[in-house]
Amino acid sequence: MAVKKFKPVTPGTRTRVGNTFAEVTTNKPEKTLLAPISKSGGRSRTGKMTMRQRGGGHKRRYRIIDFKRNKDGMLATVKTIEYDPNRTAYIALVEYQDGEKRYIIAPNGLTVGDTIVSGKGAEPKVGNCLFLADIPLGSTIHAIELQPGKGAAMARSAGTNGVLMGKEARYVSVKLPSGEVRRVLATCRATIGVTSNPDHQLQVLGKAGRKRWLGRRPRVRGVAMNPVDHPMGGGEGRASGGHPRSRTGIMAKGQKTRNNKKYSSKLIISRRKTKSRK
Repeated sequence: MAVKKFKPVTPGTRTRVGNTFAEVTTNKPEKTLLAPISKSGGRSRTGKMTMRQRGGGHKRRYRIIDFKRNKDGMLATVKTIEYDPNRTAYIALVEYQDGEKRYIIAPNGLTVGDTIVSGKGAEPKVGNCLFLADIPLGSTIHAIELQPGKGAAMARSAGTNGVLMGKEARYVSVKLPSGEVRRVLATCRATIGVTSNPDHQLQVLGKAGRKRWLGRRPRVRGVAMNPVDHPMGGGEGRASGGHPRSRTGIMAKGQKTRNNKKYSSKLIISRRKTKSRK
């Protein structure tokens, strides 16, 4: 993937850095794999706003993604690489030998015409889905399951990947994109390679309207509010607002929010790396 800087013909394109979509091969999705998707606008079932800064956005249709990759031993051919408005990574339309079509998260480097396969005995090459027990140590993986048969849960967004660090009895050690190292059952699946669209983070929207198209409404800074509205509000002039925290009082820097009694805490070998404080 590559990004391009737009000519400043309008105020919105002056700072815009956008995607070239060089890897995308078609703009027409597979109709049989589309589903309607509804929006809540940040409201609960009672109509009360429970999540701020959400609403609007362009109408979308959901692409049904095969996160389980459970069609073992059958070759599939990549037909198209497509843009998915519901996620940052690209998706690939694959057709199996029996004629069934499915969408998968496209790994970086997968092209039209490539063949992929899932299950035991598959070769550890880009796009193939294997059990963690069968993947060689040091391999780069994405779309990692947390529970066997439930489907991919980790390393699904653009340009992310995990690394298989070690194997012990029923578990394997995986280093996640955050830097956290945790144990995962060896009977879980993962796909070889790095997720596509690695330069997604280099994009610059250029204007507030483009953020509205994505379904995000304006966000007001806490220091610009009154004390009744935010812990950082109030003060004479341009006051700093005190220690950074959320509207509900949760500290933005340093406060631990993870529940120590969470069941998966025993599976974490080392926590994610945090930025050093000066």
